[in-house]
Amino acid sequence: MKLTEPLSIDLRLDRSRHAAPQVVEKLRELILSLELAPGTVLSRPELAESFGLSQTPIRDALSQLRDEGLVDIYPQHTTAVSLIDLAAARQAHFLRQSVELEVVHVLAGKADPLLLARLRGHIEVQRQAQRQARYTDFFAADQAFHREMHQAAGVDGLWTLQQRFNGHVYRLRRLHLPEAGKAQRIVRDHERVVQALAAGDAAAAQAALREHLSGTLSHVEEIRRRYPQYLVQG
Repeated sequence: MKLTEPLSIDLRLDRSRHAAPQVVEKLRELILSLELAPGTVLSRPELAESFGLSQTPIRDALSQLRDEGLVDIYPQHTTAVSLIDLAAARQAHFLRQSVELEVVHVLAGKADPLLLARLRGHIEVQRQAQRQARYTDFFAADQAFHREMHQAAGVDGLWTLQQRFNGHVYRLRRLHLPEAGKAQRIVRDHERVVQALAAGDAAAAQAALREHLSGTLSHVEEIRRRYPQYLVQG
């Protein structure tokens, strides 16, 4: 696919940095936002032209995205954005929930007013994005909300680690986000988490978070019916 149509991100690269990591970042964002939909064929020559690069950094970037499960490379045949694998999504969800339940437990013992203010700021960004149906901005604010909690708990490295495995579940959530009431429920869930943290109630924070993180996976069959071409069947 040649990236010439209007996109949500700028493909221009910072020439003071290595090219391949920047290509990874930009292609990952396009894949997670579904601008590059599951199953989209990726042509190395066309990607090289779009980014103004040789094929070597493109090849290196695609190899990293393959390792993250976002791209399938078939030697001597084709390269394509991977379909959404439900088994991989469930494993990523298990990992994230296990970590983040402990994160909110730790934070409930701190009740840091500056952290609470930052979390409420992310919620307000989400609320405004939801009103204007700006789902890419909404998703970015959602990510910022959860990363903020990891940073405050001193485990930002675990957030970075999770990103290597979360591509399938993130894309499921992106498919589900435009459904009626979904964005509003996410905002409400985040508000419940912050209220529990402010009250120092670890059990309530964990209950709100568990319900929040399970929202998309509980609607997998509905998502599969709507987008069968995007999911690995079985």
